[in-house]
Amino acid sequence: MSRADELYKATCLDILNNGFSDAHLEVRPHWEDGTPAHTIKKFGVVNRYNLAEEFPIMTLRRTYWKSAVDELLWIWQKKSNRICDLGSHVWDEWAGEDGTIGKAYGYQLGIKHQYKEGMFDQVDRVLYDLKHNPASRRILTNIYNFEDLHEMNLYPCAYSMTFNVTGNTLNAILNQRSQDMLTANNWNVVQYAVLTHMMAQVSGLKVGELVHVIADCHIYDRHIPAVKAMLEKEGYDAPKFSMDESITDFYAFTKDSFKLENYQYHPFDFEIPMAI
Repeated sequence: MSRADELYKATCLDILNNGFSDAHLEVRPHWEDGTPAHTIKKFGVVNRYNLAEEFPIMTLRRTYWKSAVDELLWIWQKKSNRICDLGSHVWDEWAGEDGTIGKAYGYQLGIKHQYKEGMFDQVDRVLYDLKHNPASRRILTNIYNFEDLHEMNLYPCAYSMTFNVTGNTLNAILNQRSQDMLTANNWNVVQYAVLTHMMAQVSGLKVGELVHVIADCHIYDRHIPAVKAMLEKEGYDAPKFSMDESITDFYAFTKDSFKLENYQYHPFDFEIPMAI
């Protein structure tokens, strides 16, 4: 069983056995039929993944990791908010009439800011500091821009990455305000594991830990049967992750720059309703 499977099982079991149910409260999310989408949640979940030992993809069901990487590159490389720039349809329901998701995600990363060394957007500032100021404790991004929240079609869920170099090893913390465990957990873990690998390689560093901090970690009421079915499965070993080692420019990566060998996963026979 992969380490990602182990952590996923432990987190979901903790939520189901010890979590707080908001079934008695009024909630914002709802199902397509208008019914309130209630959750069981745990506050302040922290999971650690050693990327040097294993790639953190679950095998209890398939994670469409190529699509996850494509979305990551859309946000961090293209710094785009236009869904036409994205290969998948995961953002279609959040698109406005102008074809964008508003001033969210990639839009925020692409805004240039004045530093004493010159003008940088958030991604380029991280790349600069990893090469020139690796001992810095200020290497981070934050896309939860309060000034622009009213123009975002969805407030950022995964909103901050903090990078920290220890010796010649790059570690990272992903901060997430809200996490839907069934639909998004491993998707986000895979994305930011790949991002950490990318940042390490182009900065001449070794990859270390990804720490995932989740404020509101929840399972939706209509997702509980699917989650319980997954928990009954025994996972497979983690596949082997590799990337094109010749790439030294962050912006030269494509989704085809990454490979997983021997990725085995269990079939998943549930239709997943989406809370909106």
